[in-house]
Amino acid sequence: MGKSASGKDTIYSRILKDEKLNLKPYVGYTTRPIRAGEQNGVEYFFTTKEDLDNFEASGKLIEYRVYHTVYGDWYYYSVDSENVDLENNDYLYIGTLESYVKMREYYGPEKIVPLYIEVEDGLRLERAINRERQQANPGYAEVCRRFLGDSEDFSEENLAKAGIEKRFDNTELEACIQNVEKEILENRSL
Repeated sequence: MGKSASGKDTIYSRILKDEKLNLKPYVGYTTRPIRAGEQNGVEYFFTTKEDLDNFEASGKLIEYRVYHTVYGDWYYYSVDSENVDLENNDYLYIGTLESYVKMREYYGPEKIVPLYIEVEDGLRLERAINRERQQANPGYAEVCRRFLGDSEDFSEENLAKAGIEKRFDNTELEACIQNVEKEILENRSL
């Protein structure tokens, strides 16, 4: 987890490719529109609000959060899927601080290891703007809303409340990936 444009998507995809880690993707769900370069079922399952309501009605919804964006409400959520087998596999999931807490409550603290990625805010904003420029219709107002929202969502107080102690600085990508991989391997041996 980490603030927007912290590099978590890049780190996530690189770590999933590392055969020695043998991690499976835990793919989340969202109602936001798919971005250029994304694939349904890879970054997210791109769904509707009706799908979320159906998961909730069937008791499979673990957690959700809604963002009131300049484009309307976007929901992000996690589902108890029959594809998740924690007894035989380890998974990697991208989520928010709130989703981490809910997943930890749902699966148990012994099954969930937080990996918090951080980047200095100026560099993070620069990365977010550069990423948005790649979109067919850049939405800079939404970049600003997310940037400011992250300051509140990932405040030091909220990080402490969630028990996040260890952080992984992503100023230099390769060093960050090595540190995250080391953490994963160390937690496997526990």
